[in-house]
Amino acid sequence: MTYSRAGGAEGAAEPARETAGDPTAEPALEAAWAELVATARRTVADGLVVGTSGNVSVRVGDTVLVTPSGVSYDRLAPHDMTGVDLDGRQVLGTLVPTSELPMHLAVYRADPGARAVVHTHAVHATAVSLLVPELPPVHYMTAALGGPVRVAPYAAYGTDELARGMLDALAGRTGCLLRNHGTITYGASLDQAYDRTAQLEWMCRLWLTASSVPGHSPSLLTPAQLTEATERLRGYGQRG
Repeated sequence: MTYSRAGGAEGAAEPARETAGDPTAEPALEAAWAELVATARRTVADGLVVGTSGNVSVRVGDTVLVTPSGVSYDRLAPHDMTGVDLDGRQVLGTLVPTSELPMHLAVYRADPGARAVVHTHAVHATAVSLLVPELPPVHYMTAALGGPVRVAPYAAYGTDELARGMLDALAGRTGCLLRNHGTITYGASLDQAYDRTAQLEWMCRLWLTASSVPGHSPSLLTPAQLTEATERLRGYGQRG
């Protein structure tokens, strides 16, 4: 069956290509699917989503593997591999892709370097999305996301309107908040995208905690301090 960008059925039935479990399936896809499932399960274990809320994707060539809609992550198996092309046409599996497919595809189209996207309903980050248009720069990890994290305007889930608002909020950033909804981050790998989600939730919790102390306002980093942090983070981690 062919799928629209919003993840709904469209037009005449067209058999999806099933490769999971097939001995001819590309090892890269199988490995990426296993990593995607592990990451999706991690979002639940770490309290970033409840049930089947949130979704994860990873790009392998011109194929985007995505979590399927409404399926518990602990039930996902190799034969459940679900994938679409960059136009949203389903090319792998038979399970319906996540309803948030438009957001994932918008990220991959906008940034060729994007290889993974993580979307959650993290509690503290969602709470911040209700309060301010931008997460104040309370910590130097703000620089790891490209600068102060913006809040995209509210739009119904699974819509192109939400995807457009998200892209505006992501300009120059690798993560943003979605008003009354949650978070979305991306990176060059699933590990990087997930780490950015976890850092964003932590910074939101930090700001909410500091802001709750009566008679005090959180100390915020200056633009110069964020610039310095950006430069220092370029050399962070192992090389090679």
